Amino acid sequence: MFLGDDWAEEHHDVELQNESGTVLARTKLPEGIAGIAKLHAMIGEQLGDEDEAEVIVGIETERGPWVQALVAAGYRVYAVNPLQVARFRERLGVSGAKSDTKDAHVLADMVRTFGEQLRPIASDSPQAEAVKVLTRAHKTLIWERTRHLLRLRQSLREFFPAALVAFDDLAAADALQLLAAAPDPASAAGLSLEAIEAALKQARRHGRAAKAQAIAEALRADYLGQPTVVTAAYAATVRAQVAILTVLNEQITTMGDQVEANFSRHPDAEVYLSQPGLGVVLGARVLAEFGDDSTRYADAKARRNYAGTSPITRQSGKKKVVSARHIHNDRLIDALGLQAFAALLRSPGARTYYDQLRARGISHRAALRQLGNRLVGILHGCLKTGTLYNETKAWTPPQPQDQQMAA
Repeated sequence: MFLGDDWAEEHHDVELQNESGTVLARTKLPEGIAGIAKLHAMIGEQLGDEDEAEVIVGIETERGPWVQALVAAGYRVYAVNPLQVARFRERLGVSGAKSDTKDAHVLADMVRTFGEQLRPIASDSPQAEAVKVLTRAHKTLIWERTRHLLRLRQSLREFFPAALVAFDDLAAADALQLLAAAPDPASAAGLSLEAIEAALKQARRHGRAAKAQAIAEALRADYLGQPTVVTAAYAATVRAQVAILTVLNEQITTMGDQVEANFSRHPDAEVYLSQPGLGVVLGARVLAEFGDDSTRYADAKARRNYAGTSPITRQSGKKKVVSARHIHNDRLIDALGLQAFAALLRSPGARTYYDQLRARGISHRAALRQLGNRLVGILHGCLKTGTLYNETKAWTPPQPQDQQMAA
């Protein structure tokens, strides 16, 4: 039987079909234990006492207690991309009409007719799920810090440009401490060298005397300013942004410790850490986004496709275009890009491969993307065999007979 589940925060619109597409049941279920119990009862009503059936579910999410309950019940669950649902809905009508009931019908139809083209939810271990929760929260905090940092920079540029000259890193502890104490040009110009040095000492900076002198000179230089009342308003926004950034810095550090603690307990952690360019944080992110279900990726190509590092080909008639994938897991592609860049300094084979691509006229970003694609294949091999990264084996030069066959 095939179940389409259009979920919302408080309820689920579901439709149950048989193999021929006949609608067996259609209802709206509440979220939670009561809803799951009614769903099981609805499915049970369609079975005889001795009948057995496989229940295949289509739903537009892969997370949450509801999805976990479906998996625990033994149902085969497909997390369908909302974009795929929208395209499939257009087959049933081009008017653009949409409803929760219709979406449940579309999802049931999709898993019934095109289930082999969809990706079932991976059976990742609880430890991998924990790492995913922590790494995503950690990365989200970093993204939030960047947003608030840009807002702070914009405010300072508009009324206090001296601060941008004095502090090369606005997110640093010493810069935040001094901006909290002196959020406007007048109070900043009045900061003593002793106060500046104390902030640098608390932030464990080296060469404090010279740095304090340079900061003081920058803060006391002459710049164009704003009226007093406008300056006071901007100063209030600076205090707020500084307070937010201070808390974000603390929580990013705390969450990073949690990521490290949970990642180190995963059985694949050693394999990930052996890869060039992967440290604890990046390794945890890559593990979290790939998951640890050993059956999820049939081969290295499937893992590359999921990662979004492999190119796609569009061909029509005599026209053929090979381009990068623009629809991908943003968190995973970000981590793999950082790994590829870091691997240039840690792997001679990776550096040689990158230089060969650049010598062929390939741009820096495209070369990094291709290097990341190669590293994903190497990672897949290491995980499949349970072996650590080996520089010599990973970048074995092609043998003469292989070159002749390629020619």
